[in-house]
Amino acid sequence: MTAKKGLEILAPAGSMDGVIAAVRTGADAVYLGAGRFNARRNAKNFDEDALAQAVRYCHGRDVKVYLTLNTLVGDKELPAAMRTAFLGCELSVDGVIVQDLGLAALLHKKAPSLPLHGSTQMSVSSLDGLRSLKELGFCRAVLPRELSREELAYLAAHSPIELEVFVHGALCMSVSGQCYLSAMLGSRSGNRGLCAQPCRLPFQAPDGTGHALSLKDLSMVERLGELERLEIASAKIEGRMKRPEYVAAAVRACRASLKEGRVDPQWRQELQSVFSRSGFTNGYYENKRGRTMLGVRGKEDVTAAKEVLSTLARLYEKETPRIGVGLSMTVRAGAPAVLLAEDSAGNQGAAYGQAGQLVENRPPSKARWEEQLRKTGGTPFWADDVTIDLEEGATLPISAVNRLRREALEALLKEREGRAPIPYQAAQETPLPQPPRPERPALVASFSSLSQLPQQKTLSQLQTAFLPLERPTEELAQAVKELTAAGVTPGIRLPRSFGFYPDTRKAALLAAARQAGMGLALAENLGDIKTCRERGFEVAGGPFLNLFNSQAAETARRLGCRFGVLSPELTLAQAGDFGGALKTGLFAYGRLPLMLMRNCPAAGRCGDCGGTSSLVDRKGIRFPVRCAGGGFGELMNSVPIYLADRLEECRGIDFLYLSFWEEGKESVQKLIESYRQGGDTPKPGTFTRGFAYRGVE
Repeated sequence: MTAKKGLEILAPAGSMDGVIAAVRTGADAVYLGAGRFNARRNAKNFDEDALAQAVRYCHGRDVKVYLTLNTLVGDKELPAAMRTAFLGCELSVDGVIVQDLGLAALLHKKAPSLPLHGSTQMSVSSLDGLRSLKELGFCRAVLPRELSREELAYLAAHSPIELEVFVHGALCMSVSGQCYLSAMLGSRSGNRGLCAQPCRLPFQAPDGTGHALSLKDLSMVERLGELERLEIASAKIEGRMKRPEYVAAAVRACRASLKEGRVDPQWRQELQSVFSRSGFTNGYYENKRGRTMLGVRGKEDVTAAKEVLSTLARLYEKETPRIGVGLSMTVRAGAPAVLLAEDSAGNQGAAYGQAGQLVENRPPSKARWEEQLRKTGGTPFWADDVTIDLEEGATLPISAVNRLRREALEALLKEREGRAPIPYQAAQETPLPQPPRPERPALVASFSSLSQLPQQKTLSQLQTAFLPLERPTEELAQAVKELTAAGVTPGIRLPRSFGFYPDTRKAALLAAARQAGMGLALAENLGDIKTCRERGFEVAGGPFLNLFNSQAAETARRLGCRFGVLSPELTLAQAGDFGGALKTGLFAYGRLPLMLMRNCPAAGRCGDCGGTSSLVDRKGIRFPVRCAGGGFGELMNSVPIYLADRLEECRGIDFLYLSFWEEGKESVQKLIESYRQGGDTPKPGTFTRGFAYRGVE
């Protein structure tokens, strides 16, 4: 198979009809899901037979197939996820898209030649993140949708692996992999492929539109030439839940944009009609964020879709010629006629027909035979070259020539569809041993300011305390002094958005923290681990690193983490069953940040709200919005997680993570004492148990 050059057009496929629509309109690759470990579990997806059919269909037509295994996976689910990956290896898929660090580690160990693509759910937005993916065995990263053109250009110029960029489709308000809104409101986790999209429901901001968390769809189809010049490897279309007509319209527009540098205005209108939310936006790419990016799907959008579906369905009614072949026919009197079809990669298909017959008065016309051989309609081939070796006076009926053509091309297609399996070590993985755990979990706390630190007697009950990175050096130095005097290990908590910061800004902030005496950093992102370690910090993994299984925790340990806060979506029982050497803890107190947002919903421009705003949902529940650093905001849960009255049930966990944001010093002091001695149950409606008992789907 010849390698594709230039920018790859990557299309979604939620069904076999979607695969056909993508291939026939010009996609270079498709991505699809099989089983339950993919980020669109509600799409039709593919069972074993359908997946094999889809892969054969695509490979026969020179189209790559990427299998999505891009959800968080629990310890007990890992064997099933690996069976899906094994099926992908047997079918020789061209790559697997992965979110979970533990699953990625097992895949790289058992199938080292299987190409791994880092899902956008991994939230990797920095060079150090890309370098970390390279070290973990990844060959491609799917970048966040929130990056600007300048940021993409910088990453593309220095990345050690291929980069994939979304160019069309739905936009989430939150950075992918950093949203817990659907899980918190209804246990349907976006990190597990079952997002219920509550963000599309009414959320009111001060002087807002009424839908403060609903963005218009992304469309950058006119900018594909720019991405190709940046040497981005792949242009990705979102939409495995959408109809084949949508796929066809999007692929057609992308193909035209690459080939001609423009998209026909009518095609653009049809693309908007088939699916959009009040039109399109490319605000992140152009670095023009604000409320103009907001949009909802209204009645007029639905009506427009109905009007274009039949037109778009015709785009993929017929097979599209994609592959040039050489056809060579030999005809001898008294011997079976032979037609050989060969593609540029050396794949061959042969057909044998009836023996040639000698005729004296009416010799055959080579031109007529060549005309028939070039009639490859209904196949993915076109005749690039035709040669005919004909014995003088020998002939065949035209029907026999047509039959040879059909059979030779069918044989070639079958040959192209088959590939050798990717080697896979099938031996069962031994579970990581469960180390001894303390009888009573230690306490690790995160503070929003130095003023929250309680008196030394209470402070000394903490094992470790983190303060925000972006604080004056003298304040951090004072914190180091106070915490050290109380016997508490001091550390800095990196902003959840730290991966998006310019490298120079990161270096300056970390240098100031080191100057203040800080030697430990809480990292919320894969790349931040590397960034901090290379600047002399010890590192702990934060809750938004999404450590969802023992193998993921072990991977974090190998990357250099001293300890790690587990995914907040785990239950107490799941957290207590973790194996491996990394000390692990549970998010046990505080308002859980439900979204990380680069387009702040609380105000028209960043900073307008003064950092004290909130959103109100359709039930009148208030969700605070806080500044997260670097122009990002976080949507906070309406009430804090509270487990101080359930300490007896927190066995088997190394530490409890307490997150203090708006609490005053007196409240902090009481809460720490409650988590050490046991606390009373608060009034109903003032707290949540998070996922400690209900977990997520």
